[in-house]
Amino acid sequence: PEGRGRCGSSPELAVATPEPRREQTTRAAAAGSGDVGTRRFLLCLYLVGFLDLFGVSMVVPLLNLHVKSLGASPIVAGIVGSSYGILQLFSSTFVGCWSDVVGRQSSLLLCILLSSLGYLLLGASTNIFLFALARVPVGIFKHTLSISRALLSDLVEEKQRPLVLGHFNTASGIGFILGPVVGGYLTELDGGFYLTAFICCSVFLLNAGLVWLFPWSETKLHNTENGWRLGKKHTLLGKSHCALPGASATPEAKKRKETLQKPWVEVVSALQDMKSLIFSEMWDIFLVRLLMAIAVMLYYSNFVLALEERFGVRPRTTGYLISYSSALGALAGFTMGPILRLYKHDSHMVLLHSSVLTCTLLLLYSMAHNMAMVVFSSTLLSFSTTVGRTCITDLQLSMGGPQASGTVIGVGQSVTAVGRIIAPLLSGVAQAVSPCGPPSLGAALALVAIFMMSLNKPHSSRDRSGNLKNE
Repeated sequence: PEGRGRCGSSPELAVATPEPRREQTTRAAAAGSGDVGTRRFLLCLYLVGFLDLFGVSMVVPLLNLHVKSLGASPIVAGIVGSSYGILQLFSSTFVGCWSDVVGRQSSLLLCILLSSLGYLLLGASTNIFLFALARVPVGIFKHTLSISRALLSDLVEEKQRPLVLGHFNTASGIGFILGPVVGGYLTELDGGFYLTAFICCSVFLLNAGLVWLFPWSETKLHNTENGWRLGKKHTLLGKSHCALPGASATPEAKKRKETLQKPWVEVVSALQDMKSLIFSEMWDIFLVRLLMAIAVMLYYSNFVLALEERFGVRPRTTGYLISYSSALGALAGFTMGPILRLYKHDSHMVLLHSSVLTCTLLLLYSMAHNMAMVVFSSTLLSFSTTVGRTCITDLQLSMGGPQASGTVIGVGQSVTAVGRIIAPLLSGVAQAVSPCGPPSLGAALALVAIFMMSLNKPHSSRDRSGNLKNE
């Protein structure tokens, strides 16, 4: 009987055993197709980053020449030129938070289309008023790269994020290198600036079409698995962009849709909820970002003038050196993988050591007695600054949490915009003392940032996410 019972139970076991195997096979197949979809999505985002800076860098070097040809005085040209940075300062955080609330797809598309409108107006600017008007939509909505970085954070796991951000920076950096070459060639033609601006507009429209054709339905966004509640109003962030085309409307989705019927109210509420986190928990990271940004901007602020005064180097030769450094900086993104493996994915330590290297190289450049030392310091600076920018972005995302990645990146961009306003003022004062003044001051600011990082090591993202969920 006992043996018969075993034999009798064996068919049931034979039937029941394959079921888990089928489930495992189905899950493995789904995971494999998801990985393929994610890889396709990443490649499309890299192309978006390349085209974005390719189009922008065709036009930006020609803006001063064009506004001068319109008859603007230096003061008016300076005011119009600074309007872009001021608009970016106030719009970065708002647009980043808006992308968290309404979703990456719609916000990315709208930003690209409105930016293309700005460059279209720029191509039709035959007077100062139209030129200034054209800078308004670009200043407010030119946040393609910020939203793309937030989307990259949604796509990959935390350990892979610095590597993917490094590759994205490399792709966009290559576009920034090639754009001025094409723009410089086009501007020599009859009506070259207007042609360049219209081509830039076309590049942005091409980018919008690419974003529209993204394989959204094949991709799973990692940060939409668990809703996070921020603040007393319990606003759910980042949920809207996980709704993929063709997905059935669940009761939860319908409730979420009703909640997000007033996106601007949601944005304001989310900003209020994030304010305490940013100013109480992340102030040190943003201060480090500001200090390092100003330090690097001081280095570049008088680079051409300083080399001419110190070593008699012609601006054309200095341009070659800048192009060389930019190319190395773009390629430095490929080194993020080996560096992270060496540091066991400790972005804080990578940032600390890259900042130490940046500070040392700024001092070396300011004390250089020949061009060989200048070339050596510029070569390594292009590497250290690229690694530092990638790591500071990764730290912001780790501390702020994936559900508010757009907001955190937007705040970071606003901090950088503040640096762009402060750096020229400090550079002018330091330049009056010595041609080596700006990089020396930059080294001092970098040293302060290093001291802060040594004292304040950020908490892990898991701890912070747990705190947010408990709220």
